[in-house]
Amino acid sequence: MFADFAKIYIRSGKGGDGHVSFRRELYVPDGGPDGGDGGNGGDVIVVVDEGLNTLVDFRHVRKYCAKDGQPGNKKKQHGANGADITLKVPPGTVIKDAESGKVILDMSNKKEPVVLLKGGHGGNGNQHYATSTMQAPKYAQPGQDAQELWVTLELKVIADVGLLGFPNVGKSTFLSRTTNARPKIANYHFTTLSPNLGVVDLGEGQGFVIADIPGIIEGASEGVGLGYEFLRHIERTKVLLHVVDAASTEGRDPIADIRAIHTELKAYNEELASRPMVIAANKMDVMSPEDREMVLELLREEFEPEGIRVFPMSAVTGEGVKELLWHVNQMLADAPDTVIEFAQEYVPDFTREVLPFEVYRDEKENVYVIEGPRIEKMLGYTNLESEKGFEFFQNFLKKNGILTKLEELGIVDGDTVRMYGFEFEYYK
Repeated sequence: MFADFAKIYIRSGKGGDGHVSFRRELYVPDGGPDGGDGGNGGDVIVVVDEGLNTLVDFRHVRKYCAKDGQPGNKKKQHGANGADITLKVPPGTVIKDAESGKVILDMSNKKEPVVLLKGGHGGNGNQHYATSTMQAPKYAQPGQDAQELWVTLELKVIADVGLLGFPNVGKSTFLSRTTNARPKIANYHFTTLSPNLGVVDLGEGQGFVIADIPGIIEGASEGVGLGYEFLRHIERTKVLLHVVDAASTEGRDPIADIRAIHTELKAYNEELASRPMVIAANKMDVMSPEDREMVLELLREEFEPEGIRVFPMSAVTGEGVKELLWHVNQMLADAPDTVIEFAQEYVPDFTREVLPFEVYRDEKENVYVIEGPRIEKMLGYTNLESEKGFEFFQNFLKKNGILTKLEELGIVDGDTVRMYGFEFEYYK
């Protein structure tokens, strides 16, 4: 089964939480903090596997999650790091944000593994937060959250030449004659339901890869039929080879067919429509010499002023095929020698620093205590004596869930709250 599209959920590992503990040794009654750091969460890694040519595995398994980091422990013991998860994709895979459809990563030119989602960093243990004003911190940093994303994987075939044409114009016959590909050939519309790749060997070290793109119908650029699925495979090709039924065996107008498909290409991707193109006027073997000359003259008058060469040929007998292939080979030699890569359009943003804080009730002094480096830092730049400063302070407590924590501990109006020497009475 050929599969060129998949939608999957990916998640990196959450960082392990830092640990809160204190030295408990004989003859050391007031041991300092010794809580260990949490381990880092695992990464989601993507790597190209040259042996793959389909995304079918991603149709069966939709969720890919790295392992979480383990929490720290006492005696400054570091939590274990979470295991990474590696996704193997075929060459030509483009990864997009599922919601916006924007490109996150194009794996066409990537030789090394790429970290798609970074695992959360492990939180610091309380050993890191001892200060002159807080020598026994009862808080530690939580591990950073996991990064998660729904993405689509699209396989855009890497081929030098894209073979275009309406159904039944002889593309599959042409491909079977000129390459090592063996496509199914029958007189049905949309016989080819997946791209066929073949290698053209011209000898003397010359040749190229050609992709037979399934027949395009009008409206393909808007998703009619299997339009999107087909058109994505010619986005990387350097040369477009348009095969037409010059004999009109099904009553079609070859000039109208070429214009119709060009219109679809332009609507789908204007840059794609501007790629170098050559026309193969097929089925010459079923035409009289007079008809051949007439059709060729009409095609050349229509397209050669635009720089598009027209070659008469017969995919059945082989007439004119060699001349066409050598011309295409030269067009490729003149084209830039790079795989077309899609630029990044979307950068997932998961940046959020999580600093620890602790909210608890001091039963002995009957006060509620709020501690943490972020709290201490906030007090350093906020003037709580001013109305605006105190309003900012209240919003800070609310936004960070501190007020909710106080309420869970049973605080009521009039109770005292203490933060690093600053005290105030709580009122809802």
